[in-house]
Amino acid sequence: MGDDDRLPIVSEHDILTARQRGRELAEQIGFTGSDLTVVATAISEIARNIVEYAGRGEMEFELIRERAHRGIVVIARDQGPGIPDVAQALQDGYSTNRSLGLGLPGARRLMDEFEIDSRPGAGTTVTMKKWVQKRSAGVGR
Repeated sequence: MGDDDRLPIVSEHDILTARQRGRELAEQIGFTGSDLTVVATAISEIARNIVEYAGRGEMEFELIRERAHRGIVVIARDQGPGIPDVAQALQDGYSTNRSLGLGLPGARRLMDEFEIDSRPGAGTTVTMKKWVQKRSAGVGR
């Protein structure tokens, strides 16, 4: 994908832009209804973490196909302080800034695949994937 699918994240406005871009791409490959909201919400949570904890970073979006499956990959990178204890940060309710502590664990639950690589002083990279689910005939009617 081109440069248009890599967005800088430095402000609240960028969080909204990333959310909208991810939603648009997800819709292009067949996501509908609540699945679009799920993808947009996960993007918002991770982008907000970039702004709050690292100050700046970027998000990259890629549409993927594996065999008959289509999906979206979102890669969020920052050069912030990193996460000293990733396992603890992925627990519901854990927060270092008195928030609800739902960002990372919430995004992990919303997406089909979720990886985080973080080292103190070296920044954080979060890779999330969501696959388009095939709907069986008659479902949702």
